[in-house]
Amino acid sequence: MATDISQRIKNLYPTFSKGQKKIANAILNDYHKAAYMTASKLGLFVGVSESTVVRFANELGFEGYSEFQRAVQELVRTKLTPNQRIEFTKQRMGTGDILEKVMESDINKIRYTLDRIDRDTFSAAVDAILSAKNIYVMGARSTEPLALVLKYNLSLIFDNVKFIQPTSTAEVFEQMFSIGHDDVLIAFSFPRYSSKMVSAVKYANQSGSNVVVFTDSEISPLAKYATCLITAQSDMASFMDSLVAPISIINAIIVEITRRREKEITERFDRLEKVWDEYDVYTKY
Repeated sequence: MATDISQRIKNLYPTFSKGQKKIANAILNDYHKAAYMTASKLGLFVGVSESTVVRFANELGFEGYSEFQRAVQELVRTKLTPNQRIEFTKQRMGTGDILEKVMESDINKIRYTLDRIDRDTFSAAVDAILSAKNIYVMGARSTEPLALVLKYNLSLIFDNVKFIQPTSTAEVFEQMFSIGHDDVLIAFSFPRYSSKMVSAVKYANQSGSNVVVFTDSEISPLAKYATCLITAQSDMASFMDSLVAPISIINAIIVEITRRREKEITERFDRLEKVWDEYDVYTKY
């Protein structure tokens, strides 16, 4: 969808029937309650039939209720404050074996992402990295660790990797001031989106650079500036986000780069091993 579901509902609200307006009001005002309801439960919640709920999803342009539900869940993740997230997660997870529930949820996120990721886009992202004069990597707030993991591993095999420190907006632009059409920016941003990240990818795009964006959906504010858009499912895990799916894609990128440049990377690690041994980088235990 080109716009988030709340805006879509507001735009179409005057055209809705009385029953559809009940559903629309629930999504706009009680989205945190509706996000994980089945179609039948949402119907009971607002006082309409299950078929009315399904037709409402279709009216908004969704292929089915499950696609509609994911859009409502996206609304939850982008709107709730940290304290609201904690309360919402407590209600959603309930009691019992929390470890199993969270890890099963993470497994489902990776499977969902794998089923939907575009292989051509993945390959194009690897091409952009391999052909870049300079590789810029950036993440802010909760996604900074993702960027650091990728930067660390890329730095072991390339000399042209630059990590953009997510400091003030002015300093971000100073660090990427020279980015151009021979370069690539790899940017990470998931809800709640960082305005600093949006500004950075916009600048890189306008500078003619390749822009590989890791985010959660095509309606992410970073998506329109991407030359390679890699979407991965994330979800709330209390006040933090579960980012297992994008980290798995990072692993796949490193493996694919190694496969394509195996000979030169192997030679590079032979030299690195000698340095690590000479300076006791790793324990001999």
